[in-house]
Amino acid sequence: MNLPRSLPTLDILPDDDDASSELFSASSHAPLRGTFALVTLGCPKNLVDSERMLGLLRDDGWQLVKEPRGSDLVIVNTCAFIDQSRKESYGAIEEMIALKVSGGTRGVIVSGCLAERQKEALFEECPGIDSVIGVFSRDEIARVAERLIGGLTEQRSLFRPAPSQPLEDRGRLRVTPRHMAYLKISEGCDRTCTFCAIPKMRGKHATKPFEEVLREARELAADGVKELVIVAQDTTYYGMDLYGEPRLVELLAELEKVEGIRWIRLMYLYPIYFSDALIDTIANSTKIIPYLDMPLQHACDAVLKRMQRRVGRAPTEVLLHRLRSQIPNLVIRTTCITGFPGETDEQFEELFEFVKKWKFERLGVFPYSFEPDTPAARLDGHLPEEVKLFRRDRLMSLQQSIAYDWSRRQVGKVFDVIIDSQSSTRADVWIGRSYADAPDIDGSVYVTASGLRVGQIVPVEIVASSGYDLAGVPAEIASAGKQ
Repeated sequence: MNLPRSLPTLDILPDDDDASSELFSASSHAPLRGTFALVTLGCPKNLVDSERMLGLLRDDGWQLVKEPRGSDLVIVNTCAFIDQSRKESYGAIEEMIALKVSGGTRGVIVSGCLAERQKEALFEECPGIDSVIGVFSRDEIARVAERLIGGLTEQRSLFRPAPSQPLEDRGRLRVTPRHMAYLKISEGCDRTCTFCAIPKMRGKHATKPFEEVLREARELAADGVKELVIVAQDTTYYGMDLYGEPRLVELLAELEKVEGIRWIRLMYLYPIYFSDALIDTIANSTKIIPYLDMPLQHACDAVLKRMQRRVGRAPTEVLLHRLRSQIPNLVIRTTCITGFPGETDEQFEELFEFVKKWKFERLGVFPYSFEPDTPAARLDGHLPEEVKLFRRDRLMSLQQSIAYDWSRRQVGKVFDVIIDSQSSTRADVWIGRSYADAPDIDGSVYVTASGLRVGQIVPVEIVASSGYDLAGVPAEIASAGKQ
């Protein structure tokens, strides 16, 4: 689960002028059809979909603009994973409808997971929407936009069934910084977690073929990407449906050969299918950084069974021990759910002690979200919201102390930092991330130096910590100052 992203604001756009100029320039291959703005919400997988739509519209002659007001149309690519994300999606839709009513834009198109989940009901829930397109109709965005502006309103919705293979993601117009990109290696999910509606919105797991993933990776590298963030709903399951066995190890071996890629970051690794070969690959790689995002959700077997997670505490702890002992300097990010239906005080305490024991460097905690079309909605023992929130806050307080302590222990160490942006207030301060920091969800490293550039990977000596963030100077400067 990740924080939403909104494109109309400037703070998520590429920081280098060349990338920003390209993002907002019109295509030279087609006559200008009109202008559009995009609001993109939710996870990195959804962001990849947004970037693909941007690329398709650009190639069809549409020009992206920075602000919705004054555009010909606005696209809201929505998230619907939990109640909070649905509320944010509805809020963004209503804001764009209000803009249309005031004359600020001519049309509003809604896409993404909320569109897939609610379908035509969105027209009744949010009068003023012009078109609704589902997750798997993404590649027809240019046709939908042309029909809307052309006044053709007899077909206002478009939904396609989930394909047997994921849609192609090449030809994207990226909104991430030029040096970093998400690479989606599969779509959908075969897990039957009782709290999750993703399979209803994204379909069953569909592996993107080796050749297609590698073509995308090479395209991204040629566009200046140095950090490749691997995403899927279930990354370790990669290949099972297409090849009859997990093939993540082989895929990573090929991705390591892509010239220009310096870091490969792995996200959404379900604990099942974590083989010895995969652990060895991560431990011995020169490009796969020792950062693993592995959602666990709980530590009590009884709760895990009700969640239908298919992995208990004992095998999870065996895996954690293997990972910690075999991968040097490993950072683990995980997520937990508090207040799942039927969770007792004792079961929450078991989760609390589990987190205290394993000291995850990165952890997100979410109160259980009631999803009416999931099996968990029919379970007994639903808890009051205040109980779920109290347990979340207590667990996050523990995690904060663990994370702050980890940050303090990094002072004096030297590690590479990838520079994401320059401070808006000080020309000699740069904002970057270490291997321990995934984009958008983890902390930052503030580097004081002159002459750096966005996208540069710099060895940095950490000199101070502040909460989740670190501060440092280039190692060569620190070394010179000690002589």
